Amino acid sequence: MEQLQIVDACREQHFRDMSLLHALGWRAAYRDSIPADYMAREITDERWVPVFRQNYGEGRYHGLLLYNGEQPLCCATYGPARVDQSAGDTICDFSSPDLAAWGELVSLYAHPDCWGQGYGSVVMEEVLRRLSAAGYPGCFLYVLRENDRARRFYEKHGFTWDGHSLVVTLTPDTILTDLRYCKTFSPLHHTDIINNKG
Repeated sequence: MEQLQIVDACREQHFRDMSLLHALGWRAAYRDSIPADYMAREITDERWVPVFRQNYGEGRYHGLLLYNGEQPLCCATYGPARVDQSAGDTICDFSSPDLAAWGELVSLYAHPDCWGQGYGSVVMEEVLRRLSAAGYPGCFLYVLRENDRARRFYEKHGFTWDGHSLVVTLTPDTILTDLRYCKTFSPLHHTDIINNKG
């Protein structure tokens, strides 16, 4: 029997669980796009722990985890739009000053063993609810052009590509493209949030 709970990342174990989900997600989703030697060298289980620790300490970007009991199933990082590199150790410049007033879904990863079971949707809807309740006019994210599965997932949740893209150079021989997907919150959505408070 499932015992699902959403937790705000605030402890060292949370940061480790989030980092592990990110690493597992990278290895599964990008195995055909990113060289194996880069993966083995750079995408370690602990790679993002300092980033999530820093995010929590600064209180600007928030981590969210979905657990079944003590088993981490999915996680996300969200907050205000990045207009510089303040969201930690990123591999390229994800700055979006033209959407400075928006909220951003910085990352979303589910355990590959759980793909297709709806856990990503649970976390996504909670992030969107929180960003809308905080007064942001919309949410955007970056997704790898080659990641068809993720693009379909975001489109299912009302996101569309806004025509903006950026180049991600991992190595001299590995150059990828990230697409920016956006979703505007409707005024009705904001009203529903306000009316349902408390």
